[in-house]
Amino acid sequence: MDYQIAENSLKDRVILVTGAGDGIGRQAAISYAAHGATVILLGRTVAKLEAVYDEIESQGYPQPAIIPMDMMGATKQNYLDMVETIEGQFGRLDGVLHNASLLGVLSPFDQLGEDTFDDVMQVNVKAQFLLTQAIMPLVKKAEDGRIVFTSSTVGHQGRSFWGAYSISKFATEGMMQILADEMANTPVRVNAINPGGTRTGMRAKAFPAEDPSLLKTPEEIMPLYLYLMGPESKDVNGQCIDAQPKRKPGAAS
Repeated sequence: MDYQIAENSLKDRVILVTGAGDGIGRQAAISYAAHGATVILLGRTVAKLEAVYDEIESQGYPQPAIIPMDMMGATKQNYLDMVETIEGQFGRLDGVLHNASLLGVLSPFDQLGEDTFDDVMQVNVKAQFLLTQAIMPLVKKAEDGRIVFTSSTVGHQGRSFWGAYSISKFATEGMMQILADEMANTPVRVNAINPGGTRTGMRAKAFPAEDPSLLKTPEEIMPLYLYLMGPESKDVNGQCIDAQPKRKPGAAS
């Protein structure tokens, strides 16, 4: 599908992006800013966030903000305090992209360590649950609120050795569907994106022998990220959409 959005479709919107320091999160933040949004960059590495901040500023896009946070150790109160800061500084929050994820260790199920399982579930599920609860009052006040989660192909269909990461993405899709159903009669739209194989550090860690030049760049999959965060997607709710849908054999290109 060709996701078309207006050049200034995110003008005056305030959007929070987690994992904004590199990879897909970095590109999403820059793309949102390029379409008029004020972007709040959340991540654990300040130097990476500052580099994204500087790039957005250098392009003349709306001035972003930085929130350093390690989602591994963040508490419910940390998220509540963060939302209070956002409301105090911006007075609103129109959208959230849950992009931060932890891959963990790929291993046979019976060798999956408890610590690895706990860490992956903490970042990929519990942190997103707590963050979403905290931001809901602000997003509900938005005229056209958006919450976008990040899933994976292994969040649709379990796969050998993907253990905790796959389980966490099944949980992510379930969380998205529950919230979307609850928000169905409001202006808030809740969806998820499966980015597919993309040229990122996490992908390289999962597939070290893969040729990265064969993968799409984060920039190439941005149309869907922009579409689901903008007004054009007002009729889309409770969906997990593949950013790189596989063509059926014999289908026209």
